[in-house]
Amino acid sequence: MSSPQGLARRLGTFDAVVIGLGSMIGAGVFAAFTPAAAAAGSGLLVGLAVAALVAFCNATSSAQLAAIYPTSGGTYIYGRERLGPWPGYLAGWGFVIGKTASAAAMAMTFAAYAAPAGWQRPVAIAAVIVLAAVNYHGVTRTAGLTRILVIAVLAALAIAMAASWGGSVANPATVLGDGLLAHGAYGILQSAGLMFFAFAGYARIATMGEEVRDPKRTIPRAIGIALAVTVVVYAVIAVTILAALGPDGVAGTPTPLAAAVGAGSWAWAGPIVRIGAALAALGALLALIAGLGRTSLAMAREHDLPHWLAAIHPRYKVPHRAEATLAVVICAVISVADLRGAIGFSSFGVLIYYLVANIAAFTQPATDRRYPKAIQVLGALACVVLIATLPPLSVGLGILMYVAGIILRIIRLRKKPHATIQSP
Repeated sequence: MSSPQGLARRLGTFDAVVIGLGSMIGAGVFAAFTPAAAAAGSGLLVGLAVAALVAFCNATSSAQLAAIYPTSGGTYIYGRERLGPWPGYLAGWGFVIGKTASAAAMAMTFAAYAAPAGWQRPVAIAAVIVLAAVNYHGVTRTAGLTRILVIAVLAALAIAMAASWGGSVANPATVLGDGLLAHGAYGILQSAGLMFFAFAGYARIATMGEEVRDPKRTIPRAIGIALAVTVVVYAVIAVTILAALGPDGVAGTPTPLAAAVGAGSWAWAGPIVRIGAALAALGALLALIAGLGRTSLAMAREHDLPHWLAAIHPRYKVPHRAEATLAVVICAVISVADLRGAIGFSSFGVLIYYLVANIAAFTQPATDRRYPKAIQVLGALACVVLIATLPPLSVGLGILMYVAGIILRIIRLRKKPHATIQSP
């Protein structure tokens, strides 16, 4: 797919991996374990394995598609190219709306750790403005700041793990609690759907495909490396917090890592964990703003969003109007919304996004294939199952989100049919 204004290819494999890690580790470590434990207890370990398997299927589909369509927009573009305008639109709409909620939630997560009581919303808004400014000045600035944040977060996590085990609080006997299957298959699948929220960050690599050097080689490689590292990190953390707090303890606190460290004798490590949590949320927010900007750019190019958003900055080569507009929207959401349900709501939209990706990859010809079709079938079925087991409120809000999106596109098609009826 070509465009008169293209983004600059400035990202190598290492930068792409770092962007993926910043998205996944920041979003999941400090947000997803609590609701997953509430749904499945110790069975969150099984849910984590299921989520990782689904993520692997979806990641291979995204990698296979990105190698052929290395442009901004990710599954929005893949859906349009392989399945038609409507499937692509549904993927893009779910991503933009769901991830806007996620971005607001990540900003509030940062503020919860970094700001005093009563100042969380102003600090969250300030964080969005600062990171939007970083993104505005070019993708290399985004990658550079993400690299610093990821290194700091991994260091903080290593200290948290050492404090939990070395501080005489972790007890391996509490890891299994009442048993992995005590909450049943439904609870495990629900935890998998919630934990999947934590793995969705590798999509940022594909979404930014127009800015990656040698995309046919770099994107599949970066997605695989980022996902593998994240799975290992999550597995270590899950076992550690269960050993330190037990399943009920993890489910009962919104900050299980900080609670695990605080229960031990290494009190000095507590502030480090809080700093790490704040930085992780910033890393996820930075990557979210970048990914949202690129998907909005792609949708604006096809008139599925106002075409005014398709502009690219002549110097910095970023979708500056899209990113600035999204920053304003995220700040508005932070100002008025209760974001406690954002994880499930975002998971619904992201699972639809990857359902479209798996179906699109399934339709690719043999010459474009990198993985067996069975992997795409498994990924698509798993997305449907995880959607069905999300909390009812999340499913209901997700359905309303798509109804609104469909109505808006129908209205737009009727007003300007020449702009959007034709498939690229």
